[in-house]
Amino acid sequence: MAMSFGLYAKWMTAWETSLTTRDTNRIVRPLQWGFDWLDHFAAVTADVLPVDAMVAINEEIVRRSNDFFTYEIPQDFRLESRHQELFPTNVRPETLAQDAEMRRQAIAGETEPGQFLRFTSPVRTPYPENDQVNARWYPATESTSSEVTPDKPKQAIIVMPQWNADAISHNALCTLFNRFGISALRLSKPYHDIRRPAELERSDYAVSANVGRTIASCRQAVIDIRSCIDWLETQGYTQFGVLGTSLGSCYAFIAAAHDPRLRVCAFNHASTWFGDVLWTGQSTRHIRSAFEEAGLTQDQVRQIFRGISPMSYMDRFAANPRQVLVVHAKYDLTFLPEFALDVIANFDRLHIDYVSKVLPCGHYTSGEIPYKYIDGWYLGSFIYRSFKKLAEDKIDRYAD
Repeated sequence: MAMSFGLYAKWMTAWETSLTTRDTNRIVRPLQWGFDWLDHFAAVTADVLPVDAMVAINEEIVRRSNDFFTYEIPQDFRLESRHQELFPTNVRPETLAQDAEMRRQAIAGETEPGQFLRFTSPVRTPYPENDQVNARWYPATESTSSEVTPDKPKQAIIVMPQWNADAISHNALCTLFNRFGISALRLSKPYHDIRRPAELERSDYAVSANVGRTIASCRQAVIDIRSCIDWLETQGYTQFGVLGTSLGSCYAFIAAAHDPRLRVCAFNHASTWFGDVLWTGQSTRHIRSAFEEAGLTQDQVRQIFRGISPMSYMDRFAANPRQVLVVHAKYDLTFLPEFALDVIANFDRLHIDYVSKVLPCGHYTSGEIPYKYIDGWYLGSFIYRSFKKLAEDKIDRYAD
């Protein structure tokens, strides 16, 4: 039995490694501190080493996180109808063929256009396309669910896919949630799909060796999530949840920690410290190399990303009652299992109401058959039960 387990682990590790190394368009960029991305929040002292200055800024972000994640509600919410595009982040032949086929189907009128929520992000960047928030809208109606009734609270979930996700990733989950009577906004993260600057093949600006830009990207994502809730409220929705995968789970956690309206939270791959994932993950080796070349240690990298680490906001997250799911993968080489177990240990310490599920695969293989169906079952069944409980309890809103 032990031999079988060992062979399975070796096979899974080899499969996971092959998936994390198949893309050939990852670019190694040198370390940039990116203080200019944060100068609206904290000043840099000239006589301090850059690493110490960035650590100090992160400490200030955590101390004044309400200020850092505050925003003005957008005034230009609008629904846009257009055909779904793929916006691939790799150059593999099968992906390019899929992209071409989707374009052909759209031109030939073989697919129906979708609805997309668009608005200007409260956080501005040098990239106009990035500042136009994009969220595919999946409203639950009587035609999509028998559970939509006049007396049921209007419920909605915001879905945040993984780093470098294409534009159709997680769309199937949204249609599943519609069957439960739950509307869904599938939110494009900063620098992803239609928000990606033309000079990029991948969504590199969301996470990179530019420290300030990476932190600012998280701030923008968190505020975009909260802005989506603002729009949903104008549409009569009163009960909200968020589902985040990988990088999306980091954004979702920090948004929930700062917004008590998010009552249902599903974290699909999770970690306590942003910097630890960057340092140890297979898919971020090209970023780690920039930090190593600059002479930084893992502890320093953890500290310079403290302001966007879920661990920094555990107490805030625990301050409001909510239902939580944590899914992690036993053979994850991107979010190491020890980091997910650290999340669970902190949830136990803070008496957070959570459910933990473990996938018998890795990070990338969780998107492969049969594991994606197991993951989908964990996510779908949790979302169904949690929103059903919310409806039964008639919990509409909690004060901060």
